[in-house]
Amino acid sequence: MHEHHNSPRKLRRRSAAAALAAAVAASVFLSVPPAQANAPADPPNIEQMPAPTPGFPLPTKHTQQAYDPAADFTSKWTRADAKQIMAQSSTNVTPGQNSMSPSVTMPEIPEDFPAMNDDVWVWDTWSLTDENANQISYKGWDVIFSLVADRNAGYGFDQRHWNARIGYFFRKTNADPAKDKWNYGGHLFLDNTSIGNTEWSGSTRPMQGNHVNVFYTATTFYDVAERNAGGGGIAPDAVIAKALGNIHADKNGVSFDGFQHTKLLEPDGVMYQNKAQNPGFAFRDPYTFADPAHPGKTYMVFEGNTGGTRGDYKCKNEDLGYRPGDPNAETLEQVNSTGSWFQTANVGLAVADNKDLTKWSFLPPILSANCVNDQTERPQIFIQNEDGKNKYYLFTISHQFTYADGMRGPDGVYGFVGNGVRSDYQPMNNSGLALASPTDLNMPANAPEGPDPRQNGRQFQAYSHYVQPGGLVQSFIDNVNGVRGGSLSPTVKINFRNGVSAVDRSFGQNGLGPFGYLPTNLRVGGAGHYK
Repeated sequence: MHEHHNSPRKLRRRSAAAALAAAVAASVFLSVPPAQANAPADPPNIEQMPAPTPGFPLPTKHTQQAYDPAADFTSKWTRADAKQIMAQSSTNVTPGQNSMSPSVTMPEIPEDFPAMNDDVWVWDTWSLTDENANQISYKGWDVIFSLVADRNAGYGFDQRHWNARIGYFFRKTNADPAKDKWNYGGHLFLDNTSIGNTEWSGSTRPMQGNHVNVFYTATTFYDVAERNAGGGGIAPDAVIAKALGNIHADKNGVSFDGFQHTKLLEPDGVMYQNKAQNPGFAFRDPYTFADPAHPGKTYMVFEGNTGGTRGDYKCKNEDLGYRPGDPNAETLEQVNSTGSWFQTANVGLAVADNKDLTKWSFLPPILSANCVNDQTERPQIFIQNEDGKNKYYLFTISHQFTYADGMRGPDGVYGFVGNGVRSDYQPMNNSGLALASPTDLNMPANAPEGPDPRQNGRQFQAYSHYVQPGGLVQSFIDNVNGVRGGSLSPTVKINFRNGVSAVDRSFGQNGLGPFGYLPTNLRVGGAGHYK
């Protein structure tokens, strides 16, 4: 989870046709049978992992080997892996510039970005998406879902989290993304009907007929007024829930009704930390999908923390991941003397026990970041065919201020590749970093609500990235050189293959596509009825 000036709507000059052509893999309508891998994204110009950097430890060796989804194996994003972020960052930049490789750096967003909506702030956003990660056009309308909060209620942008609701937007599938605004449909659920008093991120799937399943994080804050006034501190409750409802479309647009809410999962305190163990626990962001290797099953990934009372965990050699004899390795004693063991992020896995997706069972986490990072938000599984073999990409997002002591990395997208849903995941680009806002990693970490003025002014320009078919990446604008956002940012494109990625700067205008560009690639419900 994790801002806006009221400037006129100014769109930079660009060719919408060129932007669409560059993203042809994401905008051509295809008929995709159940549980099939997506067409591969465009490959980067260079498909080799970055070479070792003198003076830094070598990354952990990962095999990408697949295991049964129910197996007791959790891949490690290790300190040796995450150290590659700094190994691949330049120390010879002017202070406050960008120290990262252009291949992982998002182009700069202009300060005169348009307001997506004048009434609500908009942040975490996702599409109407089927179990194979296809983005769905429903009866000629594209539909997206966003966390929204009232711009005019008297609280500030940084208080939006405990006032969050799921809203939805729609526009015609044949709209010009550079000119046609998204239409705001309002809150998805009626007031006081969801399981928590706050709705956090999730995913939305079309079901048979005109039904949709909305998987979301039901969060309950007990001190909203105090928090809005700048205080707070009572730990919220959080559960993963779903709502089954109806979608309707006619010539005027899209609407929803009839939602029935079901609580699905609460953290077990064993594999996944709960509130009693840590008031700041993470348990959120459900994303469901099918796996071609296990037909008939539906899985869910979500953000969690390693089970156990906060502070009890101590780093292990497997969390460090250094190769034997590496002269640049840290010792276990060094790491455990710094408090790195407070950072215990993981990506959880669950499997549905019935076809109506109302009952689920936990499986062990598929990735842990113990002693590396404390947040692995909004995870996604994206399966693409590479050289005749399905490769499983696990994408997640994280902040610079959630890294453990001795670690440094930017806000952005982190990716991992393996041969199955549960794999010995290889961090993309050896480090895990796939896309981030321009940042000078030589300076200390800070946060978007109070950035260091000596740092790059766009280090927090975008967050909550959502990876779409064809490598398109959508995010929201947070802080562009001191101008707070709350609108969707320009979509960018990453090319990736064999675990190597690079920003496609030929996409859009110098790498920036249209604002809020989430194209659909599969039509359902009677395509073209209302175009």
